[in-house]
Amino acid sequence: MKISGPDHPITITPSGDRVTVHFGGHVVAETRRALLLQEASYPPVLYVPRDDVDMPVFHRTDKTTHCPYKGDASYFSLRVGDAVSNDAVWSYETPFDAVAEIAGHVAFYPDRVESIERHPA
Repeated sequence: MKISGPDHPITITPSGDRVTVHFGGHVVAETRRALLLQEASYPPVLYVPRDDVDMPVFHRTDKTTHCPYKGDASYFSLRVGDAVSNDAVWSYETPFDAVAEIAGHVAFYPDRVESIERHPA
């Protein structure tokens, strides 16, 4: 496990926006409680509470990855009708303490969904 610091900063803040994620012509997530994670020089990532996603269209896959700063990620594919997007969503179900806020949230690969929209609150 690595801890974020000056050489690899990680910040987590409320996005303050209404976030809507579309896939297969369907709203798969909508929330006003998204968290914005900024890690080092990577693009910021929105994490949406699981309570605000349409979990029946999420299907857990066998894929896992490990981040030395956040922990082990699990993946989900999206299925809406005939539309399928493999490993489109990830979640740190038991993240390291330094990023504990993202537990119970999911994040989406922007190129594997139709859109991730942010609307000012």
